[in-house]
Amino acid sequence: MATETLILRHLLNDEGYARRTLPYLKPEYFSDRIEKTVYQQIDSFIQNYNSLPTKEALTIEMDKVKNLSDTEFEQCGEYISQLDIEQPEDADWLIGTTEKFCQEKAVYNAIMESISILEPNDKEDRDKGSIPELLSDALAVSFDPNIGHDFVEDAEDRYDFYHRKEERVPFDLEYMNKITQGGLPRKTLNILMAGTGAGKSLAMCHMASANMMDGKNVLYITMEMAEEKIAERIDANLLNVTLDDLKSLSKAMYDKKIARVKGKTTGKLIVKEYPTASAGVGHFRHLINELKLKKSFAPDIIYIDYLNICMSSRLRNGGNHNSYTLVKAIAEEIRGLAGEQNVPIVSATQTTRSGYGSSDIDLTDTSESFGLPATADFMAALIVTEELDEINQIMIKQLKNRYGDPGQYKRFMVGIDRAKMRLYDVEQQAQEDVVDNGPVFDNTTYGKRMKEDDQMSWMTKKAGRKDFGGFKM
Repeated sequence: MATETLILRHLLNDEGYARRTLPYLKPEYFSDRIEKTVYQQIDSFIQNYNSLPTKEALTIEMDKVKNLSDTEFEQCGEYISQLDIEQPEDADWLIGTTEKFCQEKAVYNAIMESISILEPNDKEDRDKGSIPELLSDALAVSFDPNIGHDFVEDAEDRYDFYHRKEERVPFDLEYMNKITQGGLPRKTLNILMAGTGAGKSLAMCHMASANMMDGKNVLYITMEMAEEKIAERIDANLLNVTLDDLKSLSKAMYDKKIARVKGKTTGKLIVKEYPTASAGVGHFRHLINELKLKKSFAPDIIYIDYLNICMSSRLRNGGNHNSYTLVKAIAEEIRGLAGEQNVPIVSATQTTRSGYGSSDIDLTDTSESFGLPATADFMAALIVTEELDEINQIMIKQLKNRYGDPGQYKRFMVGIDRAKMRLYDVEQQAQEDVVDNGPVFDNTTYGKRMKEDDQMSWMTKKAGRKDFGGFKM
């Protein structure tokens, strides 16, 4: 008996099996037209009536199928008449066989579609970079046994989750670690927002350098500057040399400094350049796979410089898409890549024209698409003013934070050395007038007034008097 017939027999007669497998079965898994038509009608009947069809009902439904010849209709009727279960099969074996069938068909279909993409006369002119994604999606096909979290029965698992220490990629900046509860969690999308020239690439280069020195493997993808320019900034940061002095450094001294850096860390940093707006998640996934095969390199964190100039793998390149839809699609795809690769991804975005030079950037200053902050797990603004430039500092303001309370340390100062492409912690005195540390409610006008009223009430009690509307007793 063919596996397809086995599956269709149990779909028609075994409700438990049908409800377990239908979410994963697809029409394209059935290569024979008769079997595909029968499957589609069984699936349609269950979706519409929430019950299994009888053979008679299924035969009647066949009569409604368009583009079905009289011969094919008769063949469908004969096929349906044979769909009886002679004896029950082992449930685990049946589910396992169906899962293997789906996996093999998904891989076969992905390979055939990949071959058609490589054909020179491909009418759809599909991107070859999508081939790794097709194959990886096919290989990921599986019957997920998890059907939800039971609040009572899974209480112990939930308790373990609350007390599990989540693996994070830490910063070398004190307040960045404070607001993220120790660093960036895996499977997250994190965005730095600032105006042109404010230091987005500088900040990401510094963070990438710090991650590498912390023993992490770092992948830096750039679509704005050349690979050599990014590497030059990282050299200035790690070698403690200004960009100007780096060019006049002797080869012997340069090699000595590189050897010193190499001896301090086991981490690696790889920089890959793509032309602006010509690469998307499909290309990044292919790059990661190539690095694993050719360099045995698996990133612990990925930087993308920067998100808005990526290409969407879902929307046709050059299509008539508005900026909201395009940027939101790119953000969703990159966040999906973070989950797939089990790494945090850091990227950047521009502010709007009104946000450029503003001393208090907000989420509404996000350029092109508000779908980006809706998708990101963490967003922070880099605020630069002439006054801050004079003292070599920038202000970082939390805009969105799924890792902690965004009201805690909402704004704080970080030192910046543009010549050496470096960020650093400033003295606590520089934070005193800036840091908002405390519950958000306490910092509101109403909260402050209530706090003052509480203090006045305490002073009145201390004096042994009661205050009734201004009349003291």
